[in-house]
Amino acid sequence: MTTTLDGIARNRFAVFGRVGMDLFPDPPGTRTRDAIRFDCGLGGSSANIAAGLCKFGGHAALITSVSDDAVGWFCLKQLGDYGVDTRYVKRIRGEYRTSLAIYESRVEDHQTVLYRNGAADFQVTAEDVDRVDFTDYGAFITAGTVFAAEPSRGSAFHAFERARACGLPVIFDVDYRPYSWPSADVAAEVLSRAGAASDIIVGNDEEFGFMAGDMAKGLQKAQDLASSTAEIVVYKMGEKGAITFAGGREIRTGIYPVTALKPTGAGDSFMAGLLSGLAAGQDLRDAVLRGSACAAIVVARPGCAPAMPNEAQLSAFLAGHSGPTAA
Repeated sequence: MTTTLDGIARNRFAVFGRVGMDLFPDPPGTRTRDAIRFDCGLGGSSANIAAGLCKFGGHAALITSVSDDAVGWFCLKQLGDYGVDTRYVKRIRGEYRTSLAIYESRVEDHQTVLYRNGAADFQVTAEDVDRVDFTDYGAFITAGTVFAAEPSRGSAFHAFERARACGLPVIFDVDYRPYSWPSADVAAEVLSRAGAASDIIVGNDEEFGFMAGDMAKGLQKAQDLASSTAEIVVYKMGEKGAITFAGGREIRTGIYPVTALKPTGAGDSFMAGLLSGLAAGQDLRDAVLRGSACAAIVVARPGCAPAMPNEAQLSAFLAGHSGPTAA
């Protein structure tokens, strides 16, 4: 019987979710209000994960929609430049727009402004999902933002069913963004439903607490998911590291301290590092630490997808770093 790790070992991923354009003031440290020029890059949680996996030599196909305009074309070209398969990216016309994020490469008084009114990526339909040949992939990945609105929400759950029918493990990054949801109650119910249908769940302490309905109960929520429906649950705690629950074990890991340039992009890079490590045959603890190293690299550089490392850059970082903090 094919297992979750067997599927990941194929190193071929179908990724459902948002792609967008990022703008960030240049040089780093500049406030948006003081900027006279901006750099740009690929963004969007699912697109970042796909790009990160491709940087590590994996295959990733993105399932999403973009506006059929200059910003959408930018995203398509960027995806192609990173090696992401775009056969399942649909171009749509009308008033829908590809998401735009403007964020600062600074930690103190950091500002991120995200434009997602009439977001194109929410327009993925069940028919779009049915065009995907899931048998061509080893695992299915998505992030919580896809569940915030219809028709994307229903299409994502349909993709869960299609992936499972083809024997693919479902990998879920909780990625709760309050501004995308009609209410916190809807978000808690829908994200909990998605978590219960997933084989691997990755989230931070606040996200698990939100799903539990009480921030003090987030850890218990992660434990409950690991003991009932999920094979692997990663409970991230920022500078305190992470606790990974799998097979009745608790694996505690630290972080790779760096001087952070910004807070964005860490979670996407963590996921790419974790999954690429598992695909390469690393044990779970080493793969989680690999994800933590990737997150550290990204927060110390401008951009999200542009900041994500390849294998050589990750190796150089690890060789020059004193190692992770104690768990």
